[in-house]
Order: sequence, then C-alpha cells, then structure tokens
Amino acid sequence: MKKLFKQGLYDPAFEHDACGIGMVASIKGEKSNKLLRQSLTILKNLAHRGGIGSEPNSGDGAGVMMQLPHAFFKKCCSSFTLPDAGDYGVGMIFLPQDNELQKDIVSKFEKAAASIGVKPLGWRDVPVDPSSLGKTSSQSMPCVKQFFVAREDIAAGMPFERALYILRRSVEKEVQAAHSDCGFYVVSFSASTIIYKGMLTPEQVELFYTDLSDSSLETAIALVHSRFSTNTFPSWERAHPNRHLIHNGEINTLCGNVNFMKSRESMLQSAVFGDDLQKVLPVINPDGSDSAMFDNVVEFLYLSGMPIERVMMMMIPEPWEHHEGMSPEKQAFYEFQSCMMEPWDGPVAMCFTDGKRVGAVLDRNGLRPARYLETTDGFVVLASETGALDIPQEKILRKERLHPGRMLLID
Repeated sequence: MKKLFKQGLYDPAFEHDACGIGMVASIKGEKSNKLLRQSLTILKNLAHRGGIGSEPNSGDGAGVMMQLPHAFFKKCCSSFTLPDAGDYGVGMIFLPQDNELQKDIVSKFEKAAASIGVKPLGWRDVPVDPSSLGKTSSQSMPCVKQFFVAREDIAAGMPFERALYILRRSVEKEVQAAHSDCGFYVVSFSASTIIYKGMLTPEQVELFYTDLSDSSLETAIALVHSRFSTNTFPSWERAHPNRHLIHNGEINTLCGNVNFMKSRESMLQSAVFGDDLQKVLPVINPDGSDSAMFDNVVEFLYLSGMPIERVMMMMIPEPWEHHEGMSPEKQAFYEFQSCMMEPWDGPVAMCFTDGKRVGAVLDRNGLRPARYLETTDGFVVLASETGALDIPQEKILRKERLHPGRMLLID
C-alpha cells in the first residue's frame, strides 16, 4: 500500500470518508448474475454519494465484493486446471507497473505459498479497459493480476482461509521491507469472496473491469461502495470494499483503538494460528484509512475463530449500560466483551460478510442512514438511502430502516 505523508493541512492520521453503501443478498443463498447486475445498478445510483477530483472522470473510489464466481473462473482459466469450488483461493492483487518489481513480487508469492503447503496454480492478467479513466486515476493505475492457489494438506473452509491470510501477510511484510511504497496491494485473497475496486467512479467499475460484464459471474451476496474521501486523498487501494466490509462514516476513537490493539499484540496467543501468529502481526496496517484499520481487526478476530457477527457486536456494541429494556443475559454478554475490547465509536454504517453470512450494523446514535427491504422472491436490498434500486411495489414484502445500535444479519 502506498504510504501517505503529512503535508500542509493534511494528516494521514485523520483519514475519514463519507460514502454510499449498498448490499444485495439472496436469503435462500441462490447464486445468480441478476443479483450482481442489481448491485452494480445500486452502485451507479449511489454515484452522487461518491466524490471526484478536478477531473470528472477521476473518482474517489468505487467497487464491488461478491462470492467467488467458480463457473466464470473455470471458463476463463484455460492455462491451468482449477479444482472444485472451495478447494482453491484467488488473490486479487495490485502490482507496480515496473516489470522487475512485478517479477520479484510474483516470485515472493509463489515461494511463500509453497512454504505453507499451498499449491500455486497460476496467474491471470485481469482484463481492464482504462479508456474511461481520467488522467489522475490512469497515471496511478496499478497492474491488476489474480493469483490462484489450491489447498493440499489443509482442510477446506476456515483452515484454508487462515492459510491464505498467513500467506498474504507474509508477502506483504516481505515486500514492505524490500520495496517500501512501491504500489503493491492485495485487494482480496480468499476461497469465498473476491473484490473488484479501484480509483474509479461508480459508472467506471463495470467499464474498467470487463470481467463484470460476463453473464457467467454469479453470486448470492454483493456489496458495493461509492467513496467520498472528505478530508483525504483518494487512491486505488483506499477504495472500498475492504476485505470483509464496506463503511460509511467516521471512527472518531481511532487513535485509541489502534494504540490499544498494538498494546495487546505482545500478549496475543492463538491455538489456531500457533507459531504462525508472528507472521500476521502487526494486525493493523498503519497506512490504511480508518475503515481499513477496522477491517484489519475484523479479519484477524474472524480468522482466529470468532463468528463475524460477534466480532461486529464487540467492536460496535449496542448501548448496553443502564439499558432498562435489555435482558440481564445480553447485558452480561456485552459487559464480558467490553473487558476484551473497547468500542470503535463514531457515526458509522457498515455492511459486512464472510462469504456466507452478510449483515449490516449502525452506530448507537444512528447518525448514518441505512434502509433495507425484503422482496417476495427472497432478496434483501440495503443502501444508504431508499430507492437505490427500483423494485415494483407489489414485490416488496417489507421495508425498514436499520435502527441505532442494531444489526441486520442474513445467513
């Protein structure tokens, strides 16, 4: 990730953004291309919530997260054979344009994969069309590649996801030490989800990533984000989605949260990471935005074995103290979690997913809007505002707003 330095009135310690978020999910878990198309429509309809630079075709950032499209990759990866879905992972990677740096980073990935028992399958050049990009975004555009790896002696599911996390963090640390600030960034690396994003406007996402126009891309979950980088600089890596979430708002307690997390690292122990724990520390990348740092912690806790909805309840808890309407059992739950971590507080609305469950949470004051509806054909649609997707009235089963301090969760 490109490091930003303090200059003039800008300080990277105060990286915040105010954005448009959207989510579409099939309650029945049925994958379809229609769902992806709906999410991209929401993204375009949230364009007014995103920012642009002095050029109207250089955006603050936009992107989409979806479940790994197995049928699509089986079709387009002709140079190597893919195993069954769930038995391979895909890294979506921003690489520097320098060919020698690219070769070195590719070599580091392949060596690191072999060292942890993950089999490298091959690389794919992600087809892109930069013709719609403005000068600012095109000049900083990375080379986009996908790295495919298969599990060998590692169990499918969480153990494999954890191995991919260890692989990614090992390479990130190695590249940072050798080529600091070279423009390298791992967008996503998972066996369950993949992210297409960049320093784009919402309209440019599908134009730039030609993959997204393919009808064989199917998913049951899609998260979209249109970024407005308020007091910050836009960049390719700072675009959302992050690896587990999209975010609208500001985390005002960030400095304390980050310092507390650093202070815990010397005491961390993990039965599932074992001796590999040191390979993934530090948990937080200090060059990320507030939401990226939040995402770092979510990812670490989730891969340590904590369900993602519990992670979100710990980091953004309900106002449980002196809550007369809350059960004693639930108050005890929040009190116990408060001993492990302080709240990441501020006006925030977030959508999150682990590839199977998807949800949304609002801060305790409800200062960032989020509306959702359920359709008669089994879809849930959530966005920063109502009307982000045109759905006939007769197909709406119910509609609601996300309430302060509450969570919407779909398994």
